[in-house]
Amino acid sequence: MRKITIAIDGFSSTGKSTLAKQIANQLGYAYVDTGAMYRAVTLFAMQNGLVDQFDFNKSELVKRLPEINLQFEFNPELGFAEMYLNGTNVEKQIRSLEVSGFVSQVAEVSEVRAMLVKQQKQMGMAKGVVMDGRDIGTVVFPDAEVKLFMSARADVRAQRRFDELTEKGQLVSYDRVLENVLQRDHIDTTREDSPLVKAADAIEVDNSELTREQQFDQVMEIIKNKL
Repeated sequence: MRKITIAIDGFSSTGKSTLAKQIANQLGYAYVDTGAMYRAVTLFAMQNGLVDQFDFNKSELVKRLPEINLQFEFNPELGFAEMYLNGTNVEKQIRSLEVSGFVSQVAEVSEVRAMLVKQQKQMGMAKGVVMDGRDIGTVVFPDAEVKLFMSARADVRAQRRFDELTEKGQLVSYDRVLENVLQRDHIDTTREDSPLVKAADAIEVDNSELTREQQFDQVMEIIKNKL
């Protein structure tokens, strides 16, 4: 069976990564979490005092981009690849609400996007890849055979994110999580460089009322029809 490229775009906290992992495991494809890449760059900026609630030193971050080495390393116990920043596993740190609060700002920087899009294109050259993010079907893989656009109501996404964070032991409030979701939506859809938009040939999946199993079955039917 021929291998294809599957691009999954959509709003934050719509379960893109979970779905992408399910698809990759089912098809035996490689999975690339582009959001983790942007989060890792954001963590680097935070660790080096380049971004906080008062200031964002974009020019210094751009200057220091050559210092950033990103790698995915497969964890057989988890069944998926984890994000490494300069040789250190940062999978847990990059999922924090603090990183979420700055990642859309960092992702707005054209030089950051150019660096990561170049890496993402290289990762998908051999096909047989499932990649999720904000501009995969429009910028990274405009010729992907399957393009999905994930959406859900903001309150539903905030509740899912809140549950995820509290399960990990993070002390957060629902209102703060909802505010972060809405803020990221605004930044992602209004930025000048590669804003979040639904590709003309993408299939939209609103999972506000779907279980993970229902969503997976629906999407796999779409993929099987393409294959």
